[in-house]
Amino acid sequence: MTEAILLVGGKGTRLRPLTMHTPKPMVPAAGVPFLTHQLARARAAGVEHIVLATSYLAEVFEPYFGDGSALGLHLEYVTEVEPLGTGGAIRNVASRLRSAPDEPVLIFNGDILTGLDIEALVDTHRTTGADVSLHLTRVEDPRAFGLVPTDATGRVTAFLEKPQTPEEIVTDQINAGAYVFNRSVIDSIPADRPVSVERETFPGLLAAGAHLQGMVDSTYWLDLGTPQAFVRGSADLVLGRAPSPAVPGRCGDRLVLDTAEVAPDAKLTGGTVIGAGAVVEPGARVDGSTVLDGAVIEAGAQVRDSLVGAGARIGARTVLEGAVIGDGAFVGADNELRAGARIWCGARIDAASIRFSSDQ
Repeated sequence: MTEAILLVGGKGTRLRPLTMHTPKPMVPAAGVPFLTHQLARARAAGVEHIVLATSYLAEVFEPYFGDGSALGLHLEYVTEVEPLGTGGAIRNVASRLRSAPDEPVLIFNGDILTGLDIEALVDTHRTTGADVSLHLTRVEDPRAFGLVPTDATGRVTAFLEKPQTPEEIVTDQINAGAYVFNRSVIDSIPADRPVSVERETFPGLLAAGAHLQGMVDSTYWLDLGTPQAFVRGSADLVLGRAPSPAVPGRCGDRLVLDTAEVAPDAKLTGGTVIGAGAVVEPGARVDGSTVLDGAVIEAGAQVRDSLVGAGARIGARTVLEGAVIGDGAFVGADNELRAGARIWCGARIDAASIRFSSDQ
């Protein structure tokens, strides 16, 4: 049996205001908390036991998922008292693992949406005899990422910092945030102090002669660290571009949850999600966006590539493009918010008071 650790302790500061009162993995994507998609994909790959490494707003997870039986899983929860980094969080949950020292343990970052073939990663780990195996993906522009070059057999040869010049771009392969560790490697991570797997554990293992294997899988990969990426990921789940067995409905141009009210002439496209109890009034257009539970999109409003928080209200004929509206916020009629505008939870903007905004 393969078991897994899910790293869900991050504060999600880049996702504010979505994460002011909700941990990043619990922000809804395609109608359910994003974490649901990761859990469901792990279960579909044969994982039965998952330990969640929690920290920020840790009290939110267990009341929602319980013991995991509804998903066919056994879930456990371990909370960091002080932030421990990725490696420290992995070591902090080691006592809950059941694997023998030479058995594999899957580890996932809690903010990555991927089509990774999980079983293939585990098979690669076993057949190559690696100590640690990493999911690698190729990106067109690797300058924002640490680079992970490999030799002809896929064995990792280095971990390189973000390249500063074109000459430093020696590969387009990056760390995609999913790993298989031998249990013994987890136990070797220093306990009770912050540790980064990217900056300390992996380079240290490589220097000590350990076998780190890379498996390139570029079917679908998206870091959901920004509001724009999160909205895109939710839309891709609805459209079927990103695979998940947890989407609560058929894939298509739109996903309208139970008790939502959508006017017959309202237009929903591009993987839009309309949450439970939300209302979309006549003449409104919502494209590639997420409208959370209880929000209202008034008549004639246009919402594109945006996220509208729970209980928020968007006034008649208002235009949102690439905007994030916090829970319970009110944007009056005839406003226009574009270019990454963010309206904080509970904020109020009067009618026709904004024509352009960024990072409110």
